[in-house]
Amino acid sequence: MHIKQTDKIFIIGLPRTGTTSICTALLKVGYRVAHTAYTQRCMNNAQVIADTPIFCDYKVLTEQYPNAKFIYLARDLTLWLPSIRQLLQRMHKNITRKDGGFNPILKRCYQEVFSPFTLENFNRDEFLIQCYQKHKEDVLSFFKGRRDDLLCIDISKKEAYGQMLNFLKTTHLDDVNNDITDFEQMNVGGKITAWNNIKHPKKIDSNLK
Repeated sequence: MHIKQTDKIFIIGLPRTGTTSICTALLKVGYRVAHTAYTQRCMNNAQVIADTPIFCDYKVLTEQYPNAKFIYLARDLTLWLPSIRQLLQRMHKNITRKDGGFNPILKRCYQEVFSPFTLENFNRDEFLIQCYQKHKEDVLSFFKGRRDDLLCIDISKKEAYGQMLNFLKTTHLDDVNNDITDFEQMNVGGKITAWNNIKHPKKIDSNLK
């Protein structure tokens, strides 16, 4: 049984929880995947979308796409903290600048979830943990009583890949890579460019015009 192509799969884990790994996995399974989506055409064309604006706007998306499936990604905080800290410190200048920088949608999402968006806060474990826990609690509270709509996994766990396929009620749509049973580790050592280097006919451009 395959998920309908008209349905959406939204990955609502925070940055540095494995969004690139799960997007890559679903791309290889056979879905059309956008790691981020900044245009309506991208949103329309992709079956799977992660990162911004998904981790911030999932509540609105449940109204726009009532048949969508949502996957929340958890990660051990001892691993997530140094990774997210490094990412936020790198992004701070281009997110806070008034004369350009990153996409406005990306800016809004990061500033909303990691508020107040300051370098001082990023150096505090307590602040980052609070952001992580608040996001997680909001997700679980919002989807309470809707177990068929939400899957929570930690992609570092060996059972996570099978749980994902079972949740989506699908096998490998392209009838290839049927021997894959785990998520590939991406963006190791603080790198964030792995998705950009992937070439695949079903990869959807985030800024698709």
